Amino acid sequence: RNNNPGNIEDRSGTRWQGQTGNDGRFVRFQTPEHGLRALSRDLGTKMGRGLTSVRSILEDYAPREENDTDAYVAAVSRSLGVGPTARLDPNDVRLRAGLMAAIIQHENGQQPYSQALIQEGARAGMRR
Repeated sequence: RNNNPGNIEDRSGTRWQGQTGNDGRFVRFQTPEHGLRALSRDLGTKMGRGLTSVRSILEDYAPREENDTDAYVAAVSRSLGVGPTARLDPNDVRLRAGLMAAIIQHENGQQPYSQALIQEGARAGMRR
């Protein structure tokens, strides 16, 4: 609906590439590609702050006050085939795309995007 597959909230003051506004809570993007790029950038920022495991990323991304974070961590870890506290390589585009795909699935209850589109979004978000 908002071309925001990761449900990024409009609260950090960040002006995202392709942002067209918000719906009162979540950022609206011009295209799904912009939303995928933003999700990749957001994950990269978290990893750059030292959040390098599924658990640490999702505890920040999906706080317990609003989510069943343990279930979210379990689902994403299972999807990636890694333990919840395993260190993730922030420079691995395939891992970033897998993390994005698992988050999109969990946030939306479905996966409307092709793996190729998600990988391109991951790459775009990793470029400077």
